Amino acid sequence: MGKRDTHLVWDWNGTLLDDIDAVIGATNAAFEEIGMEPITLARYRELYCVPVPLFYERLLGRLPTEDEWALMDGAFHRHYWVRAEACGLAAGAAELLAARQEAGSTQSLLSLAPHEQLVPIVRRHGIDQRFVRVDGRVGASTAGKAAHMVRHLLELGPAVTSSPERVVVIGDAADDAVAAAHVGAKAVLYTGGSHSRASLEAVGVPVVDTLAEAVAVAEELVP
Repeated sequence: MGKRDTHLVWDWNGTLLDDIDAVIGATNAAFEEIGMEPITLARYRELYCVPVPLFYERLLGRLPTEDEWALMDGAFHRHYWVRAEACGLAAGAAELLAARQEAGSTQSLLSLAPHEQLVPIVRRHGIDQRFVRVDGRVGASTAGKAAHMVRHLLELGPAVTSSPERVVVIGDAADDAVAAAHVGAKAVLYTGGSHSRASLEAVGVPVVDTLAEAVAVAEELVP
């Protein structure tokens, strides 16, 4: 990577995709199936964390059993992907991605959404060609993002892997910052998704309210 090149690794759910209403709707539909009380957006943002079983532990007061987790996870995804079809991109996302690509800057997409479902929805939004790589989750959904980030950077090649300090992760969750730190990258967190501003600020990285701010701050983080 060149001296002033910043590579952005974008998160998908709650960052580029404005899907928080779909997430809450799917969560409550899944809760109804298993006899749990509905949750408000504020409560969700207060408690949400990754790995997701820990989120359920905060709700239940204990970790779910394997059978309970399989039931809740399956119910959530069944309801979520129906709702996700109606979700749009976050304000300004398409324009920001296009502008960076046209300026010759690189960016990629890394998500814990299942890869086989992520790729088609990114393509439907017409932004798949903005990224040098798109990676969704392959395998179990109980792990955090750090291991996925390692593989993502390796797949991007030595130009990125050899300069992780020039990589900035933009996401909506504390886990995005943890994954960035794990590989020696930086992070900017956006308040439009799964976490409250207070919980994001506790992470200790820059927190912003728009994606335009996120890109501007990301560029400032890499001298």
